[in-house]
Amino acid sequence: MITIEDFPQYLLEQYNEFRKEVPSMTKAQNFIDNLIYFLFPFKVDRKCNLPLIELSLAQLQIDLKDILVPLEPVLEDSIASINRKFFQTIPSIYESLIKDAKLFVDFDPAARSRESVILYYPGFYAIAVYRLVHELFKLKIPYLPRMISEHAHSVTGIEIHPGALIGEHFFIDHGTGIVIGETTVIGNNVKIYQGVTLGALSVSKSMRGKKRHPTLEDNVIVYSGSTILGGETVIGHDTVIGGNVWLTKSVPPYSVVYHESKVVIRESKENDDAINYVI
Repeated sequence: MITIEDFPQYLLEQYNEFRKEVPSMTKAQNFIDNLIYFLFPFKVDRKCNLPLIELSLAQLQIDLKDILVPLEPVLEDSIASINRKFFQTIPSIYESLIKDAKLFVDFDPAARSRESVILYYPGFYAIAVYRLVHELFKLKIPYLPRMISEHAHSVTGIEIHPGALIGEHFFIDHGTGIVIGETTVIGNNVKIYQGVTLGALSVSKSMRGKKRHPTLEDNVIVYSGSTILGGETVIGHDTVIGGNVWLTKSVPPYSVVYHESKVVIRESKENDDAINYVI
């Protein structure tokens, strides 16, 4: 049987180094899901009356304090103050999420009701997690916002950095493969489809703290597979970006941007010419 004494000394030293105090990932994931269940209790088998709602809210506040305890030496504010400030934002976040769900219903013909959107649409779940962890990010809590956002990423395939700024009435359809970078700014009534990347032109530590990701103004639609890069790239309001577009420069308002390619349809027996496939 192998024992710990069989490992090299430097591994043990690194093990102790990596044991620096960080939040529990399990507790963080449970906290965010329980918070969403608190906002939308029909997602779980839970009775809903005022005493139970108050009990759930009190437990959530206790849970957040517990998660923050390991970080106390590096926090810029007290745990009690952070807890209070965060939970004071929950009513307004709830209102924003209701608006998001309404846009899903208004825009997606497959969405039958707000309840269906909230229950099982991955885009809505990713947005809900983003709106909650964005407030934790603003409170300058290390580790925790990204830990939770990466949990949502693993569940939905949608990556939204908690530092991004996203307006009201946000719509994500399907969503798999979407990437929204840290300094992205998104206006109101914006719709994004699967495979869209809102990223940086380059990855360099020298760009830390600078605007690296694009801005999408109000009423923009970005269809699947498109990539928009750069901190100076601004997509003007009421613009439609078609599928599979690559953009590194700004676009004026009321534009339609699309990638033009040639598609050939013919009978398979017309000739025996070789077909060149581009993958």
